[in-house]
Amino acid sequence: MLHQFGHLGLRHTQTLRLCRACDRHPRLRIGNVHKSGPRFPSGDTWHSAVTPGNRDLVAYPRVRNGWHKCVLVRVGARIDTRSVRVVRSASRTGVEMTKQSVTVLGTGSMGSALAGAFLAAGYRTQVWNRNHERTTPLVEAGAIAHHDIADAVAASPVIISCLTTFAATRESLLGVDALAGRDLITLNSGTPHSAREFARFAHCAGARFLGGAIKNVPAAVGDAGTLLYFGGDRAVFDTHAVTLRVLGGELEFLGAEPDLAALYESAVGATLLPALLGFLEGAAVLASRGLPAATMVPYSVKWLQMIESLLPVLAGEIDDRDYTRLGSSVELFHTAVADDVRLGAETGVDLSWHAPMNELLRRAVAQGRGAESITAVIELLRTRQLSAGQTPFA
Repeated sequence: MLHQFGHLGLRHTQTLRLCRACDRHPRLRIGNVHKSGPRFPSGDTWHSAVTPGNRDLVAYPRVRNGWHKCVLVRVGARIDTRSVRVVRSASRTGVEMTKQSVTVLGTGSMGSALAGAFLAAGYRTQVWNRNHERTTPLVEAGAIAHHDIADAVAASPVIISCLTTFAATRESLLGVDALAGRDLITLNSGTPHSAREFARFAHCAGARFLGGAIKNVPAAVGDAGTLLYFGGDRAVFDTHAVTLRVLGGELEFLGAEPDLAALYESAVGATLLPALLGFLEGAAVLASRGLPAATMVPYSVKWLQMIESLLPVLAGEIDDRDYTRLGSSVELFHTAVADDVRLGAETGVDLSWHAPMNELLRRAVAQGRGAESITAVIELLRTRQLSAGQTPFA
């Protein structure tokens, strides 16, 4: 049975999301709403909404108890209403839950972003949080919240934990028998040692473990350029790669060691606070002259891009232990310490956070490394030399 809406024939369809009231879609500006049209064989009436310009048509049946099917159709196409399957809307967002169930533990800013991305992608999304009230916005968006973490774990074959630390995750999951036979993926912060301990806990609980890290802010979850990397059970990574790609377009498997994501998270993240403090210091220096921080943003961007271009050179010197190629010497930075002291006095800006860095420079010069690249300071940071193959904190 083929139907047409007046002069609009309907053929091509694509599932899309509408709110439960069926009156808007987040990516379409819906214009006039027409509540007439052909009926399903079951007797349910089509409702349609024409977008501005009449280029697209949103059509859907309204049936009892919030059950409906949403489709996006193009003007001039046709649809066979007998082939449309009516499904239940999980919530007011009307997302059709056609994919597997996934459980997200922890609904802070990042956990909520993860759960929201799964909901947007059509996953049946289970959530749990120690403070149950924090799950309310996600429930309103279509998630299923659980008071008991054991129920949340039992609801899905894959569990993604985004609690604050490995210790908090372990404490929350102690005694949860439902972990057995499930895949457990962590996206929380912590040290490599904590990750290894948690991997042993997961193994003893009968779960397969994959440790991960997401290298972006909550607002960027789901973006094509958002990077996630993982270490641990390769089979878990391969099994859930499609699901994990919902969270970010760039996925990397670092290796089978369960602490690799935590290791790289610590290593890469080491640049964050010093870089932010440097920007804040610069803003304070400008403020001493009544200049807004926004005026230095384009110059700071160029400066960071220059540093970015030097990273391969720095890494090469470190790996080769040849500190001669960069050209920016330890002595050059050490000489600038006196200027920093004068700058602080002139502007009234507290530069005491420089003290540990200045001490490293002083020690490097004392060791005769003044003519070497600033990269040579790593030799002072290496407080523990490990023999080949040795793992720290084993």
